[in-house]
Amino acid sequence: MIKVICNASPVIGLIGIGKLSLLWELFDEVIMPEAVYKEICAGNRTSEIALIVDAIKNGHIKVITIRGKDMADLLYGKLHKGELETVIGAKEDSDINFAIIDEKAARSFAATMLVDTLGILGILSHAKAKGLIEAVRPYLDKLIENHYRISDALYNRVLKRENEL
Repeated sequence: MIKVICNASPVIGLIGIGKLSLLWELFDEVIMPEAVYKEICAGNRTSEIALIVDAIKNGHIKVITIRGKDMADLLYGKLHKGELETVIGAKEDSDINFAIIDEKAARSFAATMLVDTLGILGILSHAKAKGLIEAVRPYLDKLIENHYRISDALYNRVLKRENEL
């Protein structure tokens, strides 16, 4: 069983490319900390909110309250609340295999906490390997079109690894 906990950016990125369902198609249990849920629901993201609420209602995503809120409050400012709750939540639940995070600073913090991470590009690679998508390139291009930050070096490295160059 593969259990993951998600930060907001990868979830929003997957929504933007129409592939939020990859989370529950690839992983057995998908967890979202309360701070991440609130972050996604803040602002004018009506369609994103509807998709998340629907995924929660259908049991695809489970929203949790972490026990280490004091630690998240203490560290707030170095990272966003959602990033902190994602890493702390992964640490609190030893059954979680990966924290799904894209931001470099948050991944670095996760590494110091001995939490394995996976990003949206890794999700796309896994989806291709499982036959859920035919190619990674169209989704990388759509992410970039949606202003998702992917360096040229990373873009090319992923395409080379996926034999799509």
